[in-house]
Amino acid sequence: MTTRVLGGALAALILAVPAFAQSPRGTAEATVGGAAVSIEYGRPSLQGRDMLGQATDGMVWRLGADSSTTLTTSGDLDFAGTKIAAGSYSLFAKKMGDGWTLLVNSQTGQWGTEHDASMDVAEIPLMVHPGENREQFTVVLHGQGGDGMLHFEWGETVLMTMFKAQ
Repeated sequence: MTTRVLGGALAALILAVPAFAQSPRGTAEATVGGAAVSIEYGRPSLQGRDMLGQATDGMVWRLGADSSTTLTTSGDLDFAGTKIAAGSYSLFAKKMGDGWTLLVNSQTGQWGTEHDASMDVAEIPLMVHPGENREQFTVVLHGQGGDGMLHFEWGETVLMTMFKAQ
C-alpha cells in the first residue's frame, strides 16, 4: 500500500513539473546572407508590471522566461565588428546605465536565470527605442540580403541591434 501511494505521489510530481514552465515558447527565424538564423525563447506577459523599468544598473536579464533564450545560426554573424561564429548560444541582456548590452553566451540548455559570465563570448550594445505596447515579450528577426535586424520588444521598449552575415 505504501509503495502504491509513494508511486502515485511520484507520478503526480513528475506530471506537475512542466506546469512550472508556464510561459509559452516562441521562435523567430530569418535567412541572412544564406545563413539560417533562429531564436527560441519564452514569452512572459507583463500583467501590469514594468519589468524593464525595474532593472538596476549591472543587472543581467534572461531575455524571456523559463529555459534560456537560444540563438542558432548556420553561418558566421558580425554585429558591428563583433563576430559570432556559426553555432548555438544563449542570449542575455545586461542593464548598463540608460542602455542595454546583449550578452552572447556559449553555454546552452540551462535554465534562463543560470547565467555563467565566464561563458560569455560577446557583449553587443543594444539601441533602445520606444515601441508599441507589447504585453507579451516578443523577439523579431528580419533578414534582407546579407543584413539582419534583431528586436527584443516588451512593454513600450524595443532593444535592437543590426548584424551582417559573413
